[in-house]
Amino acid sequence: MSSSGHGQGAEAPAQGSDISAWPEELPRTVHLPRSQQIATDDSDDEITEKLRRQGARISKGTIAPAVFWPAMVVVLGVALLAIVFPETSGSVMEKSQNWIVANLGWFYMLAIGIFVAFAIIVALSRWGSIRLGRDDDEPEFGLMSWFAMLFSAGMGVGLVFYGVAEPLGYTTNSPKPGWDVEGAEASGLAMAQTFLHWGLHPWAAYAVIGLAIAYAMHRRGRPVSIRWALEPIFGDRVKGWIGDVIDVLAIFGTVFGIATSLGLGAQQIAAGMQVIGLVDEVSTNFLVILIVVITFIATLSVVSGVGVGIKWLSNGNLTLAGLLAVAALLFGPTVFIFQNFVESLGIYLSEVFHLTLDVGAYTRSEEAQSWFAGNTLFYWGWWIAWAPFVGVFIARISKGRTVRQFVAGVLLVPTLVGMIWFSIWGGNGLFRQWFGTGDLGDITAEESMFRIFEQFPATQLLSVLGIIVVAVFFITSSDSGSLVVDMLASGGHPNPPMWSRVLWALLEGLLAAALLLSGGLTSLQAGSLMTALPFSVILLLMCVALVKALSLDRAVLAEHERLARLERVTAHITGEVSRTHASTDEIASLVDDRIDYRLTRTRGGIGRGGHRTRVEGRKSAPSAPSAPPAED
Repeated sequence: MSSSGHGQGAEAPAQGSDISAWPEELPRTVHLPRSQQIATDDSDDEITEKLRRQGARISKGTIAPAVFWPAMVVVLGVALLAIVFPETSGSVMEKSQNWIVANLGWFYMLAIGIFVAFAIIVALSRWGSIRLGRDDDEPEFGLMSWFAMLFSAGMGVGLVFYGVAEPLGYTTNSPKPGWDVEGAEASGLAMAQTFLHWGLHPWAAYAVIGLAIAYAMHRRGRPVSIRWALEPIFGDRVKGWIGDVIDVLAIFGTVFGIATSLGLGAQQIAAGMQVIGLVDEVSTNFLVILIVVITFIATLSVVSGVGVGIKWLSNGNLTLAGLLAVAALLFGPTVFIFQNFVESLGIYLSEVFHLTLDVGAYTRSEEAQSWFAGNTLFYWGWWIAWAPFVGVFIARISKGRTVRQFVAGVLLVPTLVGMIWFSIWGGNGLFRQWFGTGDLGDITAEESMFRIFEQFPATQLLSVLGIIVVAVFFITSSDSGSLVVDMLASGGHPNPPMWSRVLWALLEGLLAAALLLSGGLTSLQAGSLMTALPFSVILLLMCVALVKALSLDRAVLAEHERLARLERVTAHITGEVSRTHASTDEIASLVDDRIDYRLTRTRGGIGRGGHRTRVEGRKSAPSAPSAPPAED
């Protein structure tokens, strides 16, 4: 593929190939030869060699030095600076966050809106029928299993952490600037704002990167690496420093996103332990100890390599989270929860365009800036920073799906699950505050779920189960995130070295502890927002790259189908002619023995005797023996 685009370096289909089947030798801009693609039965050495043939620069330690070392040095440097100079680091992060919110908040809001519109347009366009794989590939997973895995990607520490606190907080101590209602009357707007933060918009960002990676992986046969999603724009230059920068930024985003989730998870685990009486007071040092302990457990899961065990543990944890939600639905105000869901959905649908582009332009105050920094913009930064991890995950499980199926599944299923989750937990909090005991106005996010358990039967048991849910999400996020980061740092190798995977797991825990030491939740929010800024530009470029790739793909396959139809028509006509005439020799005789009746062939009487009739323009045609000239 040329650096200037798709058009050069194409390989023509082999002569005599079956044009009705999936073409094995499509232009390289659409599909790489099988010899360059990684097969399921390839050994690690064979995979490494194939990656090198595709342009990956992998060293003997199965790492890509130009990606691994810069990413590790910067992440380690940020963590150490935050630990050694916590106050200075916290101040720098807070000032950086304030500057981004004040000057670039509009960019984040616009970018997320573009992702939503882009994903929907692509799904509804003629590109929607393009398959993420060969045209004859079947989906790797059944529909329900695929939906369950999408649900697992969307269900994590964040939903558990903010399930009660976010809708409730918007009606108590953190209303959105500009609302003209408050208290119970703001409940519908609060739920709609929560749906915005956890629904279509974050998953549209995941859909963009997931679709770009899935197309590069399954359609083109490229390695699992962010750089290849931008190959339609940069061409062969993604093999050089441009690709290295892209992958390094993806690692930054993933590590900071995971660290943010780990920090939130540690706070919630500590709050649960306090509720059930295991600890009297939660300090920063205790949170750091929690992060160390659970990171150690996550590292053990990495070393053990029990992928199947982690899979079952993750599935079991999702089941446990579902049971907690059912308990909250049945033991809570069930009718109100259903009413809350229906009415909040209506408000969300009527306000979604305004909410999408609401940048607070007419509420210019420090209070408004602080609200956007701690809420909408924090979420957008968190989702964009988390996008490489989720994008790679959903790309890997989506082989055989069409573009339309992919976008519909990624956008709709997790969005619906998130809305139901927040309707249940947020509904419990809103009902208790405004129509019940009214004692939740001053709760913190980390303790909110456990306070809801107070009015349920088996409070202690539910609290313990809640702690387990958060802890397992903590462990699986660290383990899976470490694998994704290590793959990016190893040139896209699906089996990166264990030592580097352990190293990244430890760095994620170290960074989470460092951010807590330097400012707690504020630093976690600032870290996500800062690292998301450059990667949001990459996501926008992915939209452009996808348009170029899908347009070329459709054009190439349309041309292939045109040639296939032409060949079928030619074969049909040839067969009809052959069936009508006894032999092609007879046809040739009828054509070659025709008489030339042009006027120029009519001569005068002089010299007629020596003239021989010939067929003009057919020099190679055999001529019959001529008779001797007649004598006068």
